[in-house]
Amino acid sequence: MLSRRIWPTLKRGMHIKTAGALIIGDEILNGKTLDRNSNYFARFCFEHGIDLKRIEVIADDEDEIVEASRRMVARYDLVITTGGIGPTHDDITYASLAKAFNQQLSYHPETLSRMEESIRNRPSFAQQTDEQRTARRRMALFPHAAEVLFVSPDIWVPVVRLESKLCVFPGIPSLFQKMLDNLKVFLPLPPPDARPCRLQVFTELAESSIAPYLSTLQKRVDPESIRIGSYPLLQRGVYVSLIGADRDRVCELAQEVEKEVQGRIVSEEEAEAKRRSGAT
Repeated sequence: MLSRRIWPTLKRGMHIKTAGALIIGDEILNGKTLDRNSNYFARFCFEHGIDLKRIEVIADDEDEIVEASRRMVARYDLVITTGGIGPTHDDITYASLAKAFNQQLSYHPETLSRMEESIRNRPSFAQQTDEQRTARRRMALFPHAAEVLFVSPDIWVPVVRLESKLCVFPGIPSLFQKMLDNLKVFLPLPPPDARPCRLQVFTELAESSIAPYLSTLQKRVDPESIRIGSYPLLQRGVYVSLIGADRDRVCELAQEVEKEVQGRIVSEEEAEAKRRSGAT
């Protein structure tokens, strides 16, 4: 298992600053499956002070996976992929990534062992044909130079890491979320004082009514690297978001915005509850 303090692409004392995500699967693009993983990863990045630069959804297509993975690895400190690592014909993520980074595929013995242990008490697997067993074993067929990280004792599927920065995850949201959370101990995350502060102000005024003020405000705070955003709720009002590294300054600006837009500062929990109510 990889040392928890090592992230070979970064110099000692540095932390992950940028990230990209590749969501792989025809089922996402044709609407059969709702992608929850990109949203979870975006929240993960924000909460830990990582600047998520790009999310792409691509098909189960070798050429697309090869091109996108090479491009993102060249640009960002951390890259994740989700999907395409099962036992069926359209699960081509491992093979495509092996091609992208000029590696052969090989079975990973510990993954095979953990897989077999996980199904030991399930009789249906003992009745599988040789062809079915071969399909199952494909889930342990990794690019040969990859690092294999078992991040949770109760999940036999590992996080497979290539090029010291590209982490391969399953597409099942519950698995992805647990494995991502457990990967934190392996990541050189930004220190708490480098993580952004976000405050939100809710107003019942129309977005067009506050647009001139927000435009002027954004120009004023650009030199401070503070981002202003507005997010309407249909026929109910607008959330104004303020994001910056200096918590005191963000709080000061939020109080100004509160007065200017005749609104009130709200908690993240309240804002999320309103969005989930279906009013967006």
